[in-house]
Amino acid sequence: MASRNEAPIVELHDVHQAFAATEVLKGVSFSVAKGGVACIIGPSGSGKSTLLRCINGLVPITRGTIRVASFDVHALRSDQERIALRKEVSMVFQQYNLFPHKTALENVMMAPIHVLREDRHEVRERALALLAKVGLASKRDAYPGELSGGQQQRVAIARSLAMRPEVMLFDEVTAALDPETIKEVLATILELANEGMTCILVTHEMRFAREIADEVLFTDGGLIVESGPPDKLFDHPQESRTRAFLSQVL
Repeated sequence: MASRNEAPIVELHDVHQAFAATEVLKGVSFSVAKGGVACIIGPSGSGKSTLLRCINGLVPITRGTIRVASFDVHALRSDQERIALRKEVSMVFQQYNLFPHKTALENVMMAPIHVLREDRHEVRERALALLAKVGLASKRDAYPGELSGGQQQRVAIARSLAMRPEVMLFDEVTAALDPETIKEVLATILELANEGMTCILVTHEMRFAREIADEVLFTDGGLIVESGPPDKLFDHPQESRTRAFLSQVL
């Protein structure tokens, strides 16, 4: 993995976000180096998923700044600007969101062709290579309904990679999977991280966070309560709220 001493490719400063009168994020600041891996952990309702959606420009922020590569995400206003951002940062959701009437290969090809207007032949070759990368070359002509949950999630990862992003966001991508297929998906993400892909993950897989992360951020109540390298945060948490949470999940 890339050194954490490299310049940040993702930077958040004093990010606030609210839905109506409910403040979800209350001043979040952190950065991730190019090639780095950050895992965000915390209880339900602590703002983890909202944080990822803000980084990807899916949810506007009410205060603060977010930068991804050369994009000031907080300043983007048009769909065209957001499409340009999503060439740099791609997101994989808990729900696979595959088109049921399209094959695995067609699902992977759709965004580069229809959003980026790339050459169909070039996209097809890239999509085939990505399906092989996630271990699903033999399933290229299968429809989502013919695939297991873990296979569908790996197609979703290949689909995100087809946009050739600099940063990958993963939002609880194993939450709906059984234990056997969780391993398949986590192995795919670990391989990406080892190849130098910048990754930010919201996860409840603490063992995986310890293995993959450069930094773990514990969130609660819309704030980052504590952050640090995995061995420090998991083995020697400084905040009582962190200790209480970890005592329930470890």
